[in-house]
This record gives sequence, C-alpha cells and structure tokens, in this order.
Amino acid sequence: MEPHLPFEKPLAILEKQLEDLRQQSQESNIDFCEEIAAIERKIEALRRDAYEKLGIWERVQLARHPRRPYALDYIERLFCNFEEIHGDRLFGDDGAMVCGPAMFQGTPLMIIGQQKGRDVKENIRRNFGCPHPEGYRKALRAMKLAEKFSLPVLCLIDTSGAYPGVGSEERHVGEAIAVNIREMSMLPVPIIGVVIGEGGSGGALGIGVGDRLLVFENAYYSVISPEGCAAILWNDRAKAPAAAEALRLSPQQLVDFSVADEVLVEPIGGAHLDYDTAANTLKKAISKHLKELFSLAPRALIASRHARYRKIGQPKV
Repeated sequence: MEPHLPFEKPLAILEKQLEDLRQQSQESNIDFCEEIAAIERKIEALRRDAYEKLGIWERVQLARHPRRPYALDYIERLFCNFEEIHGDRLFGDDGAMVCGPAMFQGTPLMIIGQQKGRDVKENIRRNFGCPHPEGYRKALRAMKLAEKFSLPVLCLIDTSGAYPGVGSEERHVGEAIAVNIREMSMLPVPIIGVVIGEGGSGGALGIGVGDRLLVFENAYYSVISPEGCAAILWNDRAKAPAAAEALRLSPQQLVDFSVADEVLVEPIGGAHLDYDTAANTLKKAISKHLKELFSLAPRALIASRHARYRKIGQPKV
C-alpha cells in the first residue's frame, strides 16, 4: 500500500476496500466484477474531485510525497548513456547531487539533479536531498564541462534547501551557491531548470539560474520553506499552511509573476501515481524548449537570460 497524505485518507479507505474485494474474489472464485467496477468508478471520481480543488499547502505536501519520482527516476526514463561524474576535485563527493552527460533524443546534454533517498540508509547517503558545498562545486564542474563541449544543461531541482550544518558552513556553502549563480548567469549554453518536487531557498537557486524554469503542477519553488517562514513570522511552525498561502509559491502564481515559464501537468493524483506519464510530459517540454533555445547564438542567449531575470516579480498582464 502506498503512503497516503492526510487529504488522501478517503481515497485510501476505498482503495483498501477494492483490494479486499479483489482478494476475496480470487480466494472464493466468486465474480465481483460489477462491484469492483463500481468502486473503481467511485475512486476515479473522488480522486478527480479532490485533486482539482487542492490548496497550496496540499500541493506542498504532494511535492514532498515519499513516492514522488526523483531525479534518477526521470533520468532512467528519458535519457540514454548517462555517465555520472563524482567529486568536486576539492573536498569529496556529494550523493545529494547527481551530475553527468547523457543523450536526449539524439542530442548530448549535461544533467544536474538533486536526489533524495527512498529509505533511511539511502537518505543518509543522499543527505535527504540537501546538498553540501561540494555538491554545488560538483555541479559547477559539470557546467564547465558543458561549456567546454557546448552541451545544453538540464537541472532537475528537488531540495528543501542546502544543508545548513556546521561542516557545510565551514566549507562555505553560501559562497559555493553564490559562485554557481554568477557562473550560470554567464554560461554560453542553454540552461533549462525543472522543479520536480521541492524548490527550497538558495539550495534550489544554486542550480536554478537559466533560460527557462519549468515547474511541475504539484511542486513548489520558494525563497523559504513554509515551516521556516511560519517560524520567523509567527514563531509557530504549525502555521505553515498560512505561510504557504502568503508566499504565493503555487506553480501558476510563479508563472503569473514571471518566475517560472511553464507549469507541467501531472497525472490526476500526482506524479507518484504514474512515473511514465510524468516523464513523458517532461520529455515534451524539454524538447520544445531546447528547440527554442538552440536557435539563439551564445551572446543572444545570455542577453535573453539577463532580460528574463530583470522581469521577475512583474505581474503578467
């Protein structure tokens, strides 16, 4: 049984009934086809109604769903010949950041992604998707390779934020993020960022500067997490739902304020229910935006990128 979020409990009850009925049908050899079909229709209608009315806080919860597809899940489905590179040539390797060249529909590109774990052991190895400074420096190393070989860069963003521990600060995580922002602003190759889950604070921005920013329907991109915002404004993390509303971090609001360029529609119920459909949506978007960006010469590409960032915050008419 998949983990369920609080607002998914009515669906979970029906899904359990459906599972029990199917099992009973097999064990007793009695035909329950009509009853099964009726419950399936009810589940579909309830799911469609529930997910069409989701608030911002519910979408934040979906962005954090433990079964949501992560960077490596998309890489596996969309790219050929991915060769992961390791280490930043300064301190060490960071499992929270995966980087390497790959082929996309016959086109070579560089992939940079933030990766979470599925269980406790993997989450420790991946640091719960919160990169250390060496992760950002590894990403920068990948960007410089992309520049050398004229490869477009695809960044798969999914982090609650950069790791804020003592060791991370001692190794200058703020400086590492700042350098990446500077270098990405001047990189003479196309850069597409995709928020596939969480896009939190400077941790996301460290690989988030580019020519296009795409956001999945149930993802978020914000200067701070709702809990962090609630703790600062109200000294109460329980007010995170109110903070989520105040931050205006829903994908459509990001587009309305020129932060994001496109919202990628997910399967009903969320990307965690159908990895392949979500991956196919992403494939079409990457193909479309790469085609547009390839038409620009390097100097025009950088000028367009700078102009894009000067418009951020201006509501679209």
